[in-house]
Amino acid sequence: MSLQKVTFQNKEGETLVGRLEMPVDQNPHNFAIFAHCFTCNKNLLAVKNISKSLTANGFAVLRFDFTGLGDSEGDFSDTNFSGNVSDLVSAAAFLKEEYMAPTLMIGHSLGGAAAIFAAAEISSIQAIATIGTPSSPRHVQHLFKDNLSEIEKKGKATVNLSGRDFTIKKQFLDDLESKSLAVVAKEMRKPLLLLHSPQDDTVGIKNAEEIYVAAHHPKSFVSLDGADHLLMDKKDSAYAGKIISGWAQRYVTTPSPTELQSKHQVVASLDYEDDFTTLMKVGNHTMVADEPIDFGGKDYGPSPYEFVSAGLSACTAMTIQMYAKRKGWKISNAEVHISYDKSHAEDCANCETDSAKIDTFHREIKLTGDLDEKQKTRLLQIADKCPVHKTLHSETRVITKLIAP
Repeated sequence: MSLQKVTFQNKEGETLVGRLEMPVDQNPHNFAIFAHCFTCNKNLLAVKNISKSLTANGFAVLRFDFTGLGDSEGDFSDTNFSGNVSDLVSAAAFLKEEYMAPTLMIGHSLGGAAAIFAAAEISSIQAIATIGTPSSPRHVQHLFKDNLSEIEKKGKATVNLSGRDFTIKKQFLDDLESKSLAVVAKEMRKPLLLLHSPQDDTVGIKNAEEIYVAAHHPKSFVSLDGADHLLMDKKDSAYAGKIISGWAQRYVTTPSPTELQSKHQVVASLDYEDDFTTLMKVGNHTMVADEPIDFGGKDYGPSPYEFVSAGLSACTAMTIQMYAKRKGWKISNAEVHISYDKSHAEDCANCETDSAKIDTFHREIKLTGDLDEKQKTRLLQIADKCPVHKTLHSETRVITKLIAP
């Protein structure tokens, strides 16, 4: 993944700061914009996890801070819901001018409502996905209900939200009151995906129902059962990301996979902040490598040695079937089980030292078909002749050099 810091101007000329995540070593097939939740920012864990799921499937994702939040310029107290929508329109214009017009809009909570309003204005948007989104923008008023009278009387009030103080002005409330999400959703006529948790105690799931009823087909609903509003459990946000990515590719124009820009067959990309979670382009396919949780990883994908074992396993099955077909032997299924570890060599001179241990792949093969013992014995011999097996047994060199950034 390539993570770039980007900046662009909102309609007031203030600088908004974002991160553009690009897929590994390929041109993205589509660009997406992520609208974060009310008073959140672009670095919320759920936003990052969902973005990674999309980049792993060839999307580029722009996540940025709304005016007055995070690293973006502006005074939050002077903003309103319409300003959030305007920021999304500005973000789309930036992508269109500098990269490619966005086709997918994703929004979380109030950001989901803003995403729907903005998508109705942005002609290039082909699909919208929302997460935990209120059916009316004014739903957020319950977050500062204890201050409503002060806001009405004095025109503003200091409100504490998630441990942070924000100044909320009356014009913010007036703007929320003037927006009808149901009307916009009904008139938009673009594919819509709603993700919502039945256990969301910030924005009740009834909101998803109301948006769903208002919208036209094609529309879809996915329950994020057990998740909280902010998707604080990484499993919930990773799941949401996979769902959005798979769903969106049905509705956005996706060209055939592009060839690797690198001269090599495989490219792995790991950002500083991602621990062991590594995005890879393998031929024309995207994959994720990781380490187990007990090793400090997130277990989002196979470990490097599991990938090596997978290569040996797949190559063994292919070689056995290829040989059997050439011989006219019918094997309905060849199943290859492989595990890896380091163990002492059977003939080591000093088995007490770590240096005496060697890399060992334990391989077991299950053959389903009408085979006699002689045929089975021959196929076990053929398994040792698979190309990956030969590579592991041959002298191997790894030649390394730096590539200029």
